[in-house]
Amino acid sequence: MLTIWGRISSIDVRKVVFTAQELGLRFQRIDAGREFGIVRTPEYLARNPNALVPLLQDGDLELWESNVIVRYLCAKHSAGELYPAQLPRRFDAERWMDWQQTTLNPAGSSAFVQWFRTPVEQRDMERIAQSSAATEPLMAMLDAHLARQPFMAGDRLTMADIPIACEVHRWQGLPQPRPERQHLQRWYDGLRSRPAARGVFDMPLA
Repeated sequence: MLTIWGRISSIDVRKVVFTAQELGLRFQRIDAGREFGIVRTPEYLARNPNALVPLLQDGDLELWESNVIVRYLCAKHSAGELYPAQLPRRFDAERWMDWQQTTLNPAGSSAFVQWFRTPVEQRDMERIAQSSAATEPLMAMLDAHLARQPFMAGDRLTMADIPIACEVHRWQGLPQPRPERQHLQRWYDGLRSRPAARGVFDMPLA
């Protein structure tokens, strides 16, 4: 059975839990990080020297980096489906997964930290505004992309959809106005209605 270390309030842990549930895998999740500690113990650091979550253990294999874990699970348990077999489609999916980590997440993180991790009296509304100004054009880009096809990498769900859906879940949970985006919302609502989203997208941000 798989073991996933990490608190479900982490966007990166959500990615891995959604993937495992989508694949129908048995796993145990151990709360770790922030208020739960563990990540700076010698035992954990021997497995993940970054002192971050998530960490996956699958038999003798230990993996960290959330999108790598998503790729691994999809390649092992859904080759040709969530992990596309054809190289053009696979690397289209890879591209969107990298974009989530390198572009979408950095743009939106500051607003999330200000709303949920910063005391009210210290909250910087200018930083929230800057984060929103960086993120909303990216959401518009996603909306335009999803106007042309049902999923991120084509006509069916792949590993690419999972990290971006977790990012959209976090962005839509911020207590601030945002434009309506019909195609993005259609896609996100579809992922949110999947059984794999239980305990992931129905959890409050924290």
